[in-house]
Amino acid sequence: MRNTVKYGVMALVFFAGLVGYSQTRKLDNYREPDKNGVNVFEAPKDTVSTFDGVKVRVGGSSTLQFQAVDHENSGAVELIEIGDNFNLATANLDLDVALAKGVRMHLRTYLSSRHHPEPYVKGGYFQVDNLDFISPGFLEEAMKYLTIKVGHMENNYGDAHFRRTDNAQAMHNPFVGNLIMDAFTTEVGGEVYFRKNGFIAMFGLTNGKLNQAVNNPGTTGASIMAKLGYDGQVSDDLRLRLTGSMYSTSKSARTYLYAADRSGSRYYLVLEPADASTSGNFRSGRYNPGFNNELTAFMFNPFVKYKGLEFFGTVELASGKTDAETDTRNATQLAGELIYRFGGNENFYLGTRYNTVKSDDPSGSEVTIDRFQLGGGVFLTKNILTKIEYVNQSHDGYDTTSIFNEGKFNGVLLEAIISF
Repeated sequence: MRNTVKYGVMALVFFAGLVGYSQTRKLDNYREPDKNGVNVFEAPKDTVSTFDGVKVRVGGSSTLQFQAVDHENSGAVELIEIGDNFNLATANLDLDVALAKGVRMHLRTYLSSRHHPEPYVKGGYFQVDNLDFISPGFLEEAMKYLTIKVGHMENNYGDAHFRRTDNAQAMHNPFVGNLIMDAFTTEVGGEVYFRKNGFIAMFGLTNGKLNQAVNNPGTTGASIMAKLGYDGQVSDDLRLRLTGSMYSTSKSARTYLYAADRSGSRYYLVLEPADASTSGNFRSGRYNPGFNNELTAFMFNPFVKYKGLEFFGTVELASGKTDAETDTRNATQLAGELIYRFGGNENFYLGTRYNTVKSDDPSGSEVTIDRFQLGGGVFLTKNILTKIEYVNQSHDGYDTTSIFNEGKFNGVLLEAIISF
């Protein structure tokens, strides 16, 4: 095992030990990283404050997978030989700090990831749900419904990113892999939320950059985000949520919405060439439509939970182009998840997901990628989850010289997660 993984695991064990000495780790307006955070989207808004001084919550996650997946293509490009074995363990370190009444800071560091085996900061933000730190009672009525987030952070486009695996934080994802066209980015900006009686509205503005720098000031413009929706507990047994989101940038040196995840895919080295490296080819099994200069994307997400049965859907429409292109290309992604949770406290679940992408590829071909996932999981405790997944993915429409021509992979993955 690499030294970085060893040190990461040692750090998590150390911090887990510290947890035992803390009387309470509850924070206001906070999404729990354990089972309690399942099916939570935006961090909850609660006007009741428990703040009684600065509190530091140290947490983290650690995951390990066993992969038994085979892949094949037409043979035009030789594939790397892969076998059945364990992947590199991944680990996160989270710091969440209550700074004042209704004011919280979050910082996540990847201690070890597929792409970066060395520790590095993913991002963080400053969240404000109350302005009493400015003056007692300041904008009190407005702040009953408003939340403000500022930082170099995971931006709130769509609802799928709340259910995706974020490096070692895989507790909230019922499957092992994320979506094929994995919408996720971390940019410097701010988001303002309005929530009342189940209705939610959000407007955000970022600088459009993943890698921050002051050079080449004219190459990138601002990105705009918005979300509108409803999330309500209709009855004791029925919850409904429906949101629509938008992300748009008209000028960028490179847009990263579908290529910003630096931690890597869970499907290691599938459909990669014979000379591939684990860290260098870290997005195996995903698809980036390559809208590197202009991009507008819309995502619609219905979520329905009736007793133990839940459905989560994704309809995504994206369009854009590169600097060298004159015509706009399009990509469409559809996904549906059906999950059944059962047992005491819904500690067991079974589920299936179908995910398809159709895109005008930068190569000039019109390509289609289909994925079927079937899996289940057991929460051994609220902090420990084990999963099993069968995955089958196929590619169609690629040129005969492409590595993805007649490309497919399928097999079984086992995953164990600790999150606290």
